[in-house]
Amino acid sequence: MEFSLFAHMERLSAEQIHADLYSEFVSLCEMADQGGMRAIWTGEHHGMDFTIAPNPFLTIADLAHRTKNVRLGTGTVIAPFWHPIKLAGEAAMTDLMTGGRLEIGIARGAYNYEYERIMPGLDAWQAGQRMRESAPLLRQLWRGDCAHEGEFYSFPSTTSAPKPVQADGPPIWVAARDPNSHEFAVSNGFNVQVTPLWHGDTEIDGLMEKFNGAVQATGAKRPKIMVLQHGYVGQDAADCEQAAQDLSVYYNYFGAWFANKRPISQGLIERLTDAEIKANEGMSPEVMMRNLTIGTAQQVIDQIKRIEDLGYDEFALWIDSGMTTERKRASLSRFIDNVMPAFA
Repeated sequence: MEFSLFAHMERLSAEQIHADLYSEFVSLCEMADQGGMRAIWTGEHHGMDFTIAPNPFLTIADLAHRTKNVRLGTGTVIAPFWHPIKLAGEAAMTDLMTGGRLEIGIARGAYNYEYERIMPGLDAWQAGQRMRESAPLLRQLWRGDCAHEGEFYSFPSTTSAPKPVQADGPPIWVAARDPNSHEFAVSNGFNVQVTPLWHGDTEIDGLMEKFNGAVQATGAKRPKIMVLQHGYVGQDAADCEQAAQDLSVYYNYFGAWFANKRPISQGLIERLTDAEIKANEGMSPEVMMRNLTIGTAQQVIDQIKRIEDLGYDEFALWIDSGMTTERKRASLSRFIDNVMPAFA
């Protein structure tokens, strides 16, 4: 089992200063690098202070100068927002700037809020089709002299400029959930990233079953599979209970952004009331405690051992949570010092 950090800038209130949030983000990434994590993942989102990440390549280029060993990945770029030639070129340039440390995570996107603003009329199905057309073109463009006539993209013979440092280009990861997306990834030789969100063991088990089914159905060589999940390593039971409460609030806001029905002003969604959060039993602190990787160091080790036994190759610790910088750093420190050595 390998470990990575998944992080963005996140902002829940107007009192938080963007410059301070970026400093916090960088400090967590530096901890991940110094602590021996394999990779750092940061995504792409637009117009949302909840998840501030307008261009992961720009962020990764900065992190490359602040870290030494860790791999740097997009987790994920939103495929329909990129022309494949532009994506191939910017990824290759980032690979050059990072000294060959780049990995590409790619997805169709999740928020209708973003679709409405970047590509009005786009829906999740068409976004997925665009991703399936563009992702295989990346390696072809990196190899060079790629011409394409497709449903969404058509262009004459083109070569990525520059070409990436890594042979065959950066590793590509596809965010997958349904069986068809697993089969698409596996058949193209892409690694797979799955996100069970707050749904717990049943979802984690089911996603692995879909992955294994895709490997069997396609007969392709087994790629890597990574699970991305919120986690918190607590000092004691009370600290863990506080983390569960914080993550309950976080997921209530996640759900509100996803539903795309609440007023938004200055990049911030209208505040949820305590009554609204309490009424959402499906995202209660009890559900968070049961379904996320929350616990003391030994409890977290036991939970991740179960995930490892299922066949997952990497656990990405999703650290966005609405918690204070101090609590995030304390949890990450305990994860690095007390959890990761159990898997060495």
